Amino acid sequence: MPHQAYKFRIYPTKDQQALIHQTHGHCRFVYNHFLELWNTSYKEEGKGLNRSIMSKMLTKMKKQDDTAWLRNVDSVALQASYENLIDAFQRFFQKQNNYPRFKSKKNPVQSYTTKNTNNNIAIVGNQMKLPKLGLVKFAKSCDIEGRIMRATIKYNASGTFYVSVQCEVPNFKPLPQTNEAVGIDLGITDFAILSNGRRVDNQRFTDKMEQKLKREQRKLSRRYEQAKKEGRDLRACMNYQKQRRRVACLRERVAFQREDFLNKLSTALIRHYDVICLEDLNTKGMLKNHKLAKAIADVSWSEFVTKLKYKAKWFGRKIIEIDRFFPSSQICHACGHRDGKKPLAIRVWTCSSCGTTLDRDINASKNILIEGLRLLKQQP
Repeated sequence: MPHQAYKFRIYPTKDQQALIHQTHGHCRFVYNHFLELWNTSYKEEGKGLNRSIMSKMLTKMKKQDDTAWLRNVDSVALQASYENLIDAFQRFFQKQNNYPRFKSKKNPVQSYTTKNTNNNIAIVGNQMKLPKLGLVKFAKSCDIEGRIMRATIKYNASGTFYVSVQCEVPNFKPLPQTNEAVGIDLGITDFAILSNGRRVDNQRFTDKMEQKLKREQRKLSRRYEQAKKEGRDLRACMNYQKQRRRVACLRERVAFQREDFLNKLSTALIRHYDVICLEDLNTKGMLKNHKLAKAIADVSWSEFVTKLKYKAKWFGRKIIEIDRFFPSSQICHACGHRDGKKPLAIRVWTCSSCGTTLDRDINASKNILIEGLRLLKQQP
């Protein structure tokens, strides 16, 4: 069965907040403890730890006097900590990420994950039942469908708490066929240019907030320097902490606006088209261009493609990715003649063979559609 996640904001009481922070600290301790043991074991014996060894060691630690405080929090969350460590090493060995690092309490985002056992995670009216926390008020923005599997409780730098609930849902019903296909050319000036001529405006969420964010960050820097000059601990500086949360709230708002935009656009495209053709963009390589890195990071192309892919899998649509080296902006979509690379300043495409004239980006999106449909026919 497919999995679907629901994210809600929660409003824990002061006692519940204290327990959440305590659980974050205990999970961080377990993760760092086993990472250190893993490193030592690998240096001495040439091999790391396994799940069985860590499970037995964690049980012993709860019985020891110096680490008996581990019993105060959710035991499943502690087990999830070393499961995350195992997953991090598996990804490292598969060359998907770097070597696992120690977790820091200074990280602006803290989270832990717990599983649903014996219905200890459930929705009760406008409250959510969570292990050890009991009933917690939450903003119920939608109904949860399917069987709840696990929940992740997260604390953001803005001082807000969120819970992400992963559910196992029945198979999604495929959307009705529309017999339409579209090619999409992703850009910066316009977020997406469709082969039917439609342009999706780039909202530029970061640019709209940039001036206000700069002003608030300057205030934060001044308060940091003042605290440093007086030799005060930043955790005891209330004005600094208030300003830090204010900056974090602005960044969080930008992230939420971008997430909402990408979700709505991807859902609309999945509903309207059976086949969606895209370029396989090398986003990491493009981010090395320091002149465009900020703009590229703001549009979040890779996140948009990811959303299209999993929604297409849910609802029976097809996503076709064409090769990143396909010369979509150099070929005439009408006759197929290749004119070669033209300066970026020239935004109107004119074919030297058949005389077709249209916008350069629309011509590219039409070529992406033609190439995508050709690749679709070759698929078994």
